[in-house]
Amino acid sequence: MSATFHKRLVTEASAPYRSASPWAWHFARGKLGADLLFTALLDPGLLPARGRYLDLGCGQGLLAAWLLAAARLHDRGQWPADLPPPPRLADYQGVELLAAAVRRARTAFTDSPAPIRVNSGDMCTAPLPAADVVSLIDVLHYIPADRQEALLRRIRDSLGSDGRLLLRVGDAAAGLPYRLSRLTDSLVVLAHCGRFPRLHGRPLDAWLTLLQNIGFRTETRPMGSAGFANTLILAQVA
Repeated sequence: MSATFHKRLVTEASAPYRSASPWAWHFARGKLGADLLFTALLDPGLLPARGRYLDLGCGQGLLAAWLLAAARLHDRGQWPADLPPPPRLADYQGVELLAAAVRRARTAFTDSPAPIRVNSGDMCTAPLPAADVVSLIDVLHYIPADRQEALLRRIRDSLGSDGRLLLRVGDAAAGLPYRLSRLTDSLVVLAHCGRFPRLHGRPLDAWLTLLQNIGFRTETRPMGSAGFANTLILAQVA
């Protein structure tokens, strides 16, 4: 993806957040522009051509905004010929604990023709409706280890034979890059909630073993940028 087209896609995806607040718009532009995850979402084979999404810990719904923007550019004939068609949202449900993020998402998607719903709730106890893709992006380490496993088992049981879990985690065995990731996450929570969180990480090998024991087959994609120790895991029902 060229830098010029990436900038256009970031502009398109962040535009709906102007109606939410200046902060929401600037956050969307910064996150979508800098985070390697969003470009990776457009890689062939990672996501289904069309699917129902359940985004747990969704924040202000950036995953939905990104895929909707890609689809709009493709429909306008503004999609690069050297890129595969982008994945399509058949349905999107987000679950988010922070009420302010839910409000920003709902405002941004008010006029969206796509079926977008963002609900307040705890991902550990929220219902898991039928979905083709369940995403847990940078959120699983905020809950204790036993609740991590319980949630992953619920997700495994809820997915059909073709379902997939998209999970990004930090590698606790990565040394300084992991500590930098933890510090950044703690500062983000401090800014939003006024407190430092207790984080519950694992080495990457432990994450993969847990997923495989639950009944997933896994593949990984490094997501380490700017010194961070993140890995994207695609987990599919075994």
